Amino acid sequence: MRKKKSDLLSADKNYVPASEDDGDELYPNGIFVFNITKMIEYIRAHQDEIPLESIEVKAYTRGWSKLAEVTIDKADITVPLILAEISPGRYNVIDGNHRLEKAYRVGVDHITAYKLTPEHHMPFLTSLKAYHTYIEYWNSKIKDM
Repeated sequence: MRKKKSDLLSADKNYVPASEDDGDELYPNGIFVFNITKMIEYIRAHQDEIPLESIEVKAYTRGWSKLAEVTIDKADITVPLILAEISPGRYNVIDGNHRLEKAYRVGVDHITAYKLTPEHHMPFLTSLKAYHTYIEYWNSKIKDM
């Protein structure tokens, strides 16, 4: 886990936000919008860089009230979740909330997930503003440690 000021993120002056093509799945989290479709394509092509991990279902279940019941029923819990490190050592589910909820409801204790560091998930932010804001946010968390 990152804990040192030397772990601050720096902006890449050549950063290009992920495009948003028709049909792409996006995950909005306030100003931070991730292109999940392109992220999944990247993970599939770079599985040697991003290990698959077993995570505890209860540690990530949030009791979502806005999840579609029909989608939960159809969810395939064998498909890995995608978690993004949103602050040092803290991960949020950015793809797979329906699968996670289904796993919880059927009593599964562990599920597989890709845990992405900022270096792995930031390329999939869809705007420059989000990219720069994320770097500021992350670095503030490091400085507060």
